[in-house]
Amino acid sequence: MEILIVITTESSKTKAFGMANLLVQKKLAACVSIKQIFSIFEWNDGIEETKEFEIIIKSKPELKDDLIDFLKKITSYDVPQILYKKYNAEKKYSDWLNKTI
Repeated sequence: MEILIVITTESSKTKAFGMANLLVQKKLAACVSIKQIFSIFEWNDGIEETKEFEIIIKSKPELKDDLIDFLKKITSYDVPQILYKKYNAEKKYSDWLNKTI
């Protein structure tokens, strides 16, 4: 069974947890993991270093477009990181995911 993994980021713990809760409540995600990361990137002709929160979203492949549209609406970033890929999952986990959302 394939599942969808989407990775995005948010600027604060509060925003990351708020996003995660909304995704689960709206049945766009079965599970969301959050971890603190440090990012270095070019922005406005300079090098930025910042603390962010990486959000890993586990969902169904058929929800990809709705999930991405929703992320674009609620993100705090002008250019959000939205990465996605389908993965094969262990049967018990994929069964749980499909029952959940």
